[in-house]
Amino acid sequence: MNNVVLIGRLCAAPEVRVLQSGTATTRFTLAVDRAMSKEKKQEAKRKGGTTADFIPVTVWGKQAESCAEYLAKGRMVAVSGRITTGSYEKDGRTVYTTEVTAERVQFLEWGEKTQSAETTQPNFEITDNPFPF
Repeated sequence: MNNVVLIGRLCAAPEVRVLQSGTATTRFTLAVDRAMSKEKKQEAKRKGGTTADFIPVTVWGKQAESCAEYLAKGRMVAVSGRITTGSYEKDGRTVYTTEVTAERVQFLEWGEKTQSAETTQPNFEITDNPFPF
């Protein structure tokens, strides 16, 4: 079974492309906090280490269009999907890739980043399945 569920914040604005077939695809990187104690987190920060994993996510179809329109850097989202691996040649060597192909994206935050939690909109879910097979 290949299934992954992540909750994190966008590291940058999503990048959208429309393929020749007319299908939209959006990519973004999700910063997902590592599970660690407060002390371990502070120690990692002091040593210049990271306390999060940065995971590339690809979304297809109508979900991709909605993500590109409504998501922004720093917004929190939940993603469920599958891990996809691949490879390509660059400068004579093989580069291996790993990313999450989203099947479902749930927006956990709306509005301006400066708004308080009480004024943000309720969760909004996009469930269009972009995989016809």
